[in-house]
Amino acid sequence: MTSPIWHPFTQHGLGDPIPRIVRTEGAALHTSDGRRIVDAISSWWVTTHGHRHPRIMAAITEEAGRMDQIIFAGWTHEPAETLAHGLVAIMPEALRHVFFSDSGSTAVEVALKMALGYWRNRDEPRDRILVLEHSYHGDTIGTMSVGERGVYNRAYAPLLFDVGTIPFPHPGAEQATLDALEAACRAAPAAFIVEPLVLGAGGMLIYPPHVLAEMRAICARHAVLFIADEVMTGWGRTGTLLACEQAGVVPDILCLSKGLTGGAVPLAVTMATAAIFDAHLSDDRARMFFHSSSYTANPIACAAANANLAIWRDEPVHDRIATLGARQAAHLDRIARLPGVTNPRRIGTIAAVDLQVGDRGYLSDLGPKLLRFFTARDLLLRPLGNTVYVMPPYCIDEADLDAVYAAIEEACATLL
Repeated sequence: MTSPIWHPFTQHGLGDPIPRIVRTEGAALHTSDGRRIVDAISSWWVTTHGHRHPRIMAAITEEAGRMDQIIFAGWTHEPAETLAHGLVAIMPEALRHVFFSDSGSTAVEVALKMALGYWRNRDEPRDRILVLEHSYHGDTIGTMSVGERGVYNRAYAPLLFDVGTIPFPHPGAEQATLDALEAACRAAPAAFIVEPLVLGAGGMLIYPPHVLAEMRAICARHAVLFIADEVMTGWGRTGTLLACEQAGVVPDILCLSKGLTGGAVPLAVTMATAAIFDAHLSDDRARMFFHSSSYTANPIACAAANANLAIWRDEPVHDRIATLGARQAAHLDRIARLPGVTNPRRIGTIAAVDLQVGDRGYLSDLGPKLLRFFTARDLLLRPLGNTVYVMPPYCIDEADLDAVYAAIEEACATLL
């Protein structure tokens, strides 16, 4: 029987089979036909400590015995209170306020609305948003508006609002980026939103911490709010808890999701400074922050996130990240020598290369061929067109990581 499911980012017209997963564990997915699939991209960048981490699963089970969803507008509960205090304790000191939502896209939507509300409530109307070229922040209307225009959102162009685009700081062109940002900030925009240090869906494009630091400084000089979208880069992916740490940057607004619960269940937060919160604080109800979702601060999801924070406190997560990063570097060094492999790059636990083909970019014909090749070898690797990247859970063992890179080598020899 044909499935009625319409899968995300899937062209059903290609007729590719869709494996059915029946169990997950550690760095692996198990299929209904008995295959063990190595999850080399953390199931779309969410799984940090590994699938079904015992502490997170136990927290979910325990909380499910007490509470399910309750309204969060004007009400509260212990899992959310504990999580908010826990986040304030480990995130930059200036970020004192925690707003809950349920996905990376909504965390960014919240951030954009906070920024615009801040200026409106100060009676200083600013409404222009600055973005970094090649960025991706989600698939809702606001997040598409602040992302790269192209195949992802071409059909929805009438819905999107205009933004100012700052060129990506390619090697050797960093000053051009900074000059463009300086010029754009002179026009008093509301905010500048960035993916710190690495642009994910844009092709795993990496730029150095000193550029991030200078971009933050430019915004501060011009009183432009700085929004850090750490939905993908947060929770250790770049080698530190936040990518912003490596640049000594504290944003005005911070977006977190994906690894917030260890990747177990959906949850997101947008953290803001006191200035952002205070701009909405009033005895005038018309100045409140008008945003929510039905599942804001779901208690079970908050319990999972609290277990994640406990893992970061109690277990050697930083050591695991450093070890995985070193292993990725060694594999990448070997892969980089292969014919047809260009632009090898790594930051923290993320490694990527570009494969030389005539048609580059997300719609490269090489992409589906690579996907089928890796799936046939029991690997979950989902290339971004001709860009192959590896972003596994921190628990992946050497044998599984070796298998991932052996398959990439074989793909280069077979498909290029």
